Amino acid sequence: MIVRTLEECENSSRKIESETGTWNSVRMLLKDDNMGFSFHITTIYANTETPIWYQNHLESVYCMSGEGEIETVADGKVYPIKPGTLYILDKNDQHLLRGFSEMKMACVFNPPLIGNEVHNKEGAYELSADSIAD
Repeated sequence: MIVRTLEECENSSRKIESETGTWNSVRMLLKDDNMGFSFHITTIYANTETPIWYQNHLESVYCMSGEGEIETVADGKVYPIKPGTLYILDKNDQHLLRGFSEMKMACVFNPPLIGNEVHNKEGAYELSADSIAD
């Protein structure tokens, strides 16, 4: 059994700050935990916009607090986000994530992240060499 607290993960190398200053991600469950997915608590900062395009990962996101919106780039549709909203990027959707207030999000990634990933210039996480081999 694995037991971790958000507080201990926040005070460790599991907390990653974005290079753009628009979010942080506390990676509570990672690839080396051998669960087949990773689990993160992500904070989207207020009054920010983050372009994201997870070309190598599928993600499911549940909003626990705060408000914002997600806009899909392909069709320009805008979806409001508030506590209780779940959005699922099941087609590697390129999108813009906007935080109107600080949002706390619970995120699941498949394949799992190894832990140190940040967005590349296209808004994606690169696959680690061992993810490609799996």
